[in-house]
Amino acid sequence: MELYALKGFQNVSITDLQIALDMGRGTLYYYFKDQDELFLTCMETYFFIPKQRALQSVPDTAGVKDMIEAMMGYLGSLEEALMSFDTKTINTSNVNGLMFSACSKFPSFSRQAKRLALKEQELWRKAILNDQRLGRARRGIDVEQTALIFAHVKNSYDSALGMGQMNFQLLRKTYSELHNLIKIE
Repeated sequence: MELYALKGFQNVSITDLQIALDMGRGTLYYYFKDQDELFLTCMETYFFIPKQRALQSVPDTAGVKDMIEAMMGYLGSLEEALMSFDTKTINTSNVNGLMFSACSKFPSFSRQAKRLALKEQELWRKAILNDQRLGRARRGIDVEQTALIFAHVKNSYDSALGMGQMNFQLLRKTYSELHNLIKIE
């Protein structure tokens, strides 16, 4: 994954992978049908599985605070993975590039990413509605739009603005400020 993040999917050769994995070509092909399968396995391991776990951990009765904690847990696992790489120049903009590459080249990956994004948005919607039912969130807000905003908070860090590495404290603060806008004091 580190090699893909550093060089980009299109720029990694089988030889690069062999060297990085300290593995012969035959052994590499024993475990993976081809380079695409290895790449998709990496992407699933680092992105889909942690996000699926985070979303599955959210109970039906969850409120917005619970969703914030679930998403911060998922993003924390991403941060931990990035920090485990030897190359410290890899950041979330590298990750965004990999996600774009994977979605562009592999329709099944794109569909899975979309399903997870829709699931996340639905959980935000349910969390807002749960908080409204319990009198913890204002009524009269556009629940669908607010859920969409919550779902996109983590995507709002633009590397062009000097935020190539996601600032997790700022991210938590952004979630909290958005939560403050809808909750009843």
